Amino acid sequence: MAPKIFIDGEHGTTGLQIRTRMANRRDVELLSIPEAERRNAAMREDMLNGADIAILCLPDDASREAVKMVSANNNVRVIDTSTAFRVDPSWAYGFAEMDKDQGEKIRRARLVANPGCYPTGAVGLIRPLRVAGILPDSYPVTVNAVSGYTGGGKQLIAQMENPDHADAITSPHFLYGLPLNHKHVPEMTTHGLLDRAPIFSPSVGKFAQGMIVQVPLHLDSLVPGATLESIHAALSAHYAGQDIVEVVPLAESRALPRVNAVELEGKDTMRLFVFGTPGTSQVNLVALLDNLGKGASGAAVQNMDLMLSA
Repeated sequence: MAPKIFIDGEHGTTGLQIRTRMANRRDVELLSIPEAERRNAAMREDMLNGADIAILCLPDDASREAVKMVSANNNVRVIDTSTAFRVDPSWAYGFAEMDKDQGEKIRRARLVANPGCYPTGAVGLIRPLRVAGILPDSYPVTVNAVSGYTGGGKQLIAQMENPDHADAITSPHFLYGLPLNHKHVPEMTTHGLLDRAPIFSPSVGKFAQGMIVQVPLHLDSLVPGATLESIHAALSAHYAGQDIVEVVPLAESRALPRVNAVELEGKDTMRLFVFGTPGTSQVNLVALLDNLGKGASGAAVQNMDLMLSA
């Protein structure tokens, strides 16, 4: 019998993308609530407790409520795509390539917290350098990023795509998170193995899907002897043996005139770059991904497949 998968919040942006990725699969059975019944708590509870894996595509409070609906006496496993549980140590963090054993942790877990899109890029760049001892625990990390507007959900999509919307946004690019207290900062701090919160400056461009995350570094503030080449080597060694996160060769990076934010639109992979001039004192680490791919729905399906393989 095929495992039963329930997407709670399937009519939202992330949920719809997950359904699209699973549309032609015959190895799972999708449970579904009609959109008109999506607020039917009794039906939701039945679906949640009747699934083998429940994927929650909900706001934080609604995710917490859904988790409480899952009976402790059954074997339902949960993937949550909200911010609610990403730094909770009782939940496995759903970034399978983050460490060599992270995929196995996800495979065995009952509760998996899907990473945020920005933290996937930031943690993907920072953590390997912390593990390798290249990035000191006292380093003042800065994360600058731009995302496609679909990351803001249906309301922002309507504002960006409909010029007649009451709150239409006509700017081609805008900065937000100005008080420097974005909800993704704790996630970056915890899973980036940082002792101090990074300065995180997010922005949105007038493109639907795609993302660039940048972490600039001063080499003379890192471990003595750190170079552009040693940083690239550490990233390459950290991600060796898998095909989701690609560390772009230095020669290819040096030949690039620009990085296109939408290059990985529709894909569930991530590319990491190390930019700079050999022999100088600065590098810029860059992660390229689809904010709805490896940054959300693609990661959720990847985590589901790992859990089903247990």
